[in-house]
Amino acid sequence: MELIVNGLLVIVGLALLCFGGNWLVTGGVTIAKKIGISQLVIGMTVVAYGTSTPELAASIAAAGEHGDIILGNIVGSNIANVGMVIGIASILIPLAVSKTTLRKEIPIMIGISLLLIALSIDGELSQYDGMIFLGAMIVFSIFTYKDAQKHRDTNQNDTDEKNTNKKNVYLKSFGLIGLGISLLYVGAILTVDNAVILAESLGISERIIGLTVIAIGTSLPELITSVIAIKKGHTDIGVGNIIGSNIYNILMIMGVAATIASVAVSTQVMLDYAIMLGFSLTLLIAIKSGVINRTMGILLTMGYVAYLAFAFFMP
Repeated sequence: MELIVNGLLVIVGLALLCFGGNWLVTGGVTIAKKIGISQLVIGMTVVAYGTSTPELAASIAAAGEHGDIILGNIVGSNIANVGMVIGIASILIPLAVSKTTLRKEIPIMIGISLLLIALSIDGELSQYDGMIFLGAMIVFSIFTYKDAQKHRDTNQNDTDEKNTNKKNVYLKSFGLIGLGISLLYVGAILTVDNAVILAESLGISERIIGLTVIAIGTSLPELITSVIAIKKGHTDIGVGNIIGSNIYNILMIMGVAATIASVAVSTQVMLDYAIMLGFSLTLLIAIKSGVINRTMGILLTMGYVAYLAFAFFMP
């Protein structure tokens, strides 16, 4: 009976993470649009930051004592973002990928994944490594902002921006952001604490729980946000969200978690790293055509389902 309660609390926690992340994104995107930031920047920064907050909240809650959950969450989320989110989204509608994303953001995402692997070779992600990630995050954020100024939206309606409802829009947006952060905090504690209890009771490693249950749960905001954005024709937001989220998952989440307390890296995690890198490299196939088509979406989704099945049987 207790296990059923723990399982239900994990579901409740994941739901709070999803709602919290969604409201945080909604508020952030509204403010970003009011300021005049382009869709590409919104996808790569505001939305990517926002949809990564569930992973961040869960990892902070696990910092210090549950390093396997942190690594499993980050690596599992990055795999889910490509295999599940991009896979499902491209099945619904073929994704046209911008040249900027293909030539810059995807290679950067792959490079940062390689950085994570390189810093993990000694068997630990130290507090010093965490600061390296955070420093790289600042550099990447500045690079993204400056580069995206070239793509700044020029077709905004300045008259509408100055109407009397502007203050109400900002108040509502900041209210959503505040509510989102609160839900993320509560959801993270419920998810991590009860997931650990389930793992111990069922004899499942914290790493597997992080790679599967928590990773899928914290990737739902990316899935929901990307599908909605792509369906509305905002492909730059949808794809940029995933690429940006994968980058911030490593730089921001691993950076914060490792800075709080060093994270031990087991030899088993190296296989997870290789799978994460493999899924990321598949996106390079789109460089020639500029499109992630339905066939590739089906293959990504099938590959992710196979990975989940494999994960539960890994030693």
